[in-house]
Amino acid sequence: MARQTRDQRRARREREPALAGGPPAAPPQRPVANGGSEPAPRPAPRAAAGARRTSFIGGMIHFVQESVAELKKVEWPSQRQVITGTTVVLIACVVVGIFLYVNDLVWKHVVHWLINL
Repeated sequence: MARQTRDQRRARREREPALAGGPPAAPPQRPVANGGSEPAPRPAPRAAAGARRTSFIGGMIHFVQESVAELKKVEWPSQRQVITGTTVVLIACVVVGIFLYVNDLVWKHVVHWLINL
């Protein structure tokens, strides 16, 4: 069976009675400032005045300059904050390492016991 064309589908919908409730009605058109029912089309966006095609080297220099400018804005931690943060991370690593080691020992014995049944 061949596919129906758009015109055939439209004609079929016109012949069939509307479904209960039917499709939602289109919202009413509201007036716009220019007096028509359609808003005025927006002009196409123009390229920025400073935007221009640069070479690879020029782009890299610009990237480095922007990176240095952003790094100057960073609030760097004090030495005390760095030491505190490093200590917290090391303690967390030791705790997790101990947990994994004990867990490994327990499961090693469980698996060995299951195999030797």
